[in-house]
Amino acid sequence: MNIRDVITLLGALATFLFGMSTMTSGLEKLASGRLASLLERLTDNILKGVLLGAVVAGMVHSSAATTVMCIGFVNAGILKLRQAVGVIMGANIGTTITAQILRLGGLSDSNFFLMLLKPEMLGPLMAFAGILFFSFFNGGKKKTVGQVLLGLGLLFIGIKSMENALTPLTQLEAFQELFVRFSNPVLGIAVGAAITALIQSSTASVAILQALSASGVVTFATAMPIIMGQNIGTCVTAIISSIGASRNAKRTAAVHLYFNIIGTLVFLVVLYGLNAVFHLPFWNNVMNYGSIADLHSFFNIICTLLLLPFNRQLVRLVEWTIPDSGAADPVVSVLDPRFLSTPSVALERARTVIIQMGNLAKDNYRIAVELLSDYDPKQLELLTQQEEALDHMEGALDQYLVKLSRHSLDAHDSDLVSDLLHALSDFERIGDYAVNLSESATALHEKDLVFSDVAQLELKSVCSAVSDALEQVMEAYRTHDSYAAFQVEPLEEVVDLLTATLRERHVERLKQGVCTVELGTQFLELLINLERISDHCSNAAVRIIHQNAERDSLVRSDIHTYLKQLHQGGSRQFDELFQEAKDKYYIPIENASQLSAKS
Repeated sequence: MNIRDVITLLGALATFLFGMSTMTSGLEKLASGRLASLLERLTDNILKGVLLGAVVAGMVHSSAATTVMCIGFVNAGILKLRQAVGVIMGANIGTTITAQILRLGGLSDSNFFLMLLKPEMLGPLMAFAGILFFSFFNGGKKKTVGQVLLGLGLLFIGIKSMENALTPLTQLEAFQELFVRFSNPVLGIAVGAAITALIQSSTASVAILQALSASGVVTFATAMPIIMGQNIGTCVTAIISSIGASRNAKRTAAVHLYFNIIGTLVFLVVLYGLNAVFHLPFWNNVMNYGSIADLHSFFNIICTLLLLPFNRQLVRLVEWTIPDSGAADPVVSVLDPRFLSTPSVALERARTVIIQMGNLAKDNYRIAVELLSDYDPKQLELLTQQEEALDHMEGALDQYLVKLSRHSLDAHDSDLVSDLLHALSDFERIGDYAVNLSESATALHEKDLVFSDVAQLELKSVCSAVSDALEQVMEAYRTHDSYAAFQVEPLEEVVDLLTATLRERHVERLKQGVCTVELGTQFLELLINLERISDHCSNAAVRIIHQNAERDSLVRSDIHTYLKQLHQGGSRQFDELFQEAKDKYYIPIENASQLSAKS
């Protein structure tokens, strides 16, 4: 084996790893955060967790990625440690799917259709089909499907190239003698763990073993300890990921490590004990692509079946190993940096914080409006605390989204980051204007000022309209519903109409001496802040419409022109909603004004 073969081997390994990374990234985009949502919702039962972990790891072709995702969810308080145990066990089974796919390399050439399924044929075909999709579609699922096909094709090309590059090495007598030594279980486990830890992928290290098997030097006695070591080595990724995380996140990584170490020890004792007594007939059998894939799956399935009944004891073990410590900031936990490597999950976490911000801003608005009619210092203190939390969340989320934007994002995810940045600014500003409302309420309380019955009725109508707009915005963000978001803009226009009308009326009252300057100033200040809250509701709502719209729609290309068209009669549905809101909030004020004038 010369330097050219070494370089070819490195290039083949790089192609394989890049193909796996490309395929995994594409699968995550196709999932669009649904995998994360599944992990959150379907882990109430240990058996469901195992099944779910197997499905997720099988889809993303990585137990390490699934475990890291679990660590992030545990760190965020979304999953409990016991829920994560089942997912981790299942992930070890799901990750074996790649080796099963690669066993296609052992198919016979006698049948043309079977020959097409071999990696050297299927890889280039899939890569070519993938690059066509990836190059000729500007965005959407077709481009992502192309990315998955391209990644899978490169994975096949990489494994075949590794096999070719390793052929000269496996023919050397010194290498064959060295490989025989790996039948020593301690050495084999150490080598398997070291290689996997180095490339941080048990799937890739199993693929290397499969490529080596083509030479006929791999026997059961050498493959078994290497596979056991590979399962231990893959834990390094999770351990690195847990550094700086919460106590339970560290425990989650420890579960992954203990599960594989205990499984390996059980296999060592039972398997080598049986061979010592009965001299197992398959011990020196030569392995191929398929038998290595089966052995990898068998080991992980048996380990799961053995340890699944002891999941509670496993949790107690890690809790004893890693004792209690201080609690983490819940916002920082939700915005876990581990999610940044999986943009769809990171965006879903960011959206969770956006909804929390919106709910806090909405609650502060409610408190501020109640303070106008029923002043309560304790409620004001709560508002102040929640405003501080809002500012903290805004700063943390802003930094998180900026970091996320530096990762390789497709057009959809990049647009979503921009929309979320705008939304967090809108909710933070709504919180600020709620504080302004509370300051007006405090001024009125301290100076013992009371609005006239007419002014109170007018304010109540505007406050109700703004409250309705806030409720619609939060409904839109909770359900990702474009229609709920669409209903905000007619309300915003009614609020504009109300504030403009009431401002004129109050100025007239000031001229007539019906209202004092001090009361008039506070009334106008309240109208300004209510109108601005309504404006930010409109801004936040239109971002939901922007996210869900087709790429060639007006709202995607020019939001301001889209809104202008709505206000100028460009939508019958908008006009109907505007009239409903006007009848509900504006007409009663008009009627009350006319009755007041007659009396």
